[in-house]
Amino acid sequence: MLPPRKQKKTKPKRSKGLRHSLLALAIVSGGAIAFAGYGIYKVDHALELMSSGSKAQATSVDKQAEAALQKPMSFLLAGVDSRSGSGGSMNSDVLMLVSLNPKTRSATVVSIPRDLELKPKALGLSSQKANYYYAYYNNQNKDTALEKTKQLFSTMFNVPLNYMAVIDFDGFREVVDELGGLEVDVDMDMRYVDTVDGTNINLKQGLQKLDGKQALDYLRYRKSNRGTAESSDTARNERQQVVLDKLLQKMTSLSGITQLGGVLEIAGRNVQTDIPADTLRRFLLNFRSLKPEQIQFIHLNGRWDSPYVVPKEEDLAAAVAALRSRLELTETSSSTVTKATYGSWQTKFGIDPASGTKR
Repeated sequence: MLPPRKQKKTKPKRSKGLRHSLLALAIVSGGAIAFAGYGIYKVDHALELMSSGSKAQATSVDKQAEAALQKPMSFLLAGVDSRSGSGGSMNSDVLMLVSLNPKTRSATVVSIPRDLELKPKALGLSSQKANYYYAYYNNQNKDTALEKTKQLFSTMFNVPLNYMAVIDFDGFREVVDELGGLEVDVDMDMRYVDTVDGTNINLKQGLQKLDGKQALDYLRYRKSNRGTAESSDTARNERQQVVLDKLLQKMTSLSGITQLGGVLEIAGRNVQTDIPADTLRRFLLNFRSLKPEQIQFIHLNGRWDSPYVVPKEEDLAAAVAALRSRLELTETSSSTVTKATYGSWQTKFGIDPASGTKR
């Protein structure tokens, strides 16, 4: 009888399913890395576009740049309308002074009425509405417009301003759409039509989700020519602050480069700022920790004295004091703020401090 043959030892074969799974994983991983790399490139490109002309201010010392984000900082924010139908005036219909304190996670936002009269005669400029000056400087020299506008408002309000950012209204509309809209409680019926610049505002009172166009209509509405009540500058400033708060909530709820990338791509086309690209990148990385948990919104009320809005002296003094306090620039008293900030109320804002009326 022949002895049984010995079985040859064979290595177990990997199943086709396993090979396919590993191949698929490799493809997906490679694709994800490539997409992330492209996304990072787009983010960097967007940041460079936004901070155009500010490279000379950028620092190569990482520790200094990181430490700067922990100090109180201030901004001038402006929204402009560059549509051809509007004449491309670049007038800043939205103006906000913002003080941010990262240590206390708090901020103060002061909305400036677009029709507030500024009288910067000491700077060799004529008396105009607040929304005039960015367009004026931009028409002179686009490269220096941000710096000169920032310095003007810093001088007028006696608040040191670190940065300025300007967003085109078209960009605002695109960002809101990218974020899926904003849920807003519209305070009144709004109806206004202008066939020249294409404006067609038609909003009903009540809680609703607004798309980009509707959100822009909501924060811009002031006049009516279709039977609805008109809105004051003060009410419009309040709506602008509501929208800003909603945007901050939406932005901090984003997760991942795929979501944030779309917003930044839009911002790259429509936002101009003097914040250096390196600092912008750090803002982005620390966005959630920098977002204030407490925001103080201040509305500068005033009466209409055609063609200007005239605020009360005490309201201006209180707003400036709040901005300076958030920056840890304390004052000994409100009267010190008033004197240091305005010197002569009539000189800077055309206000008679004794009567509160315009001269």
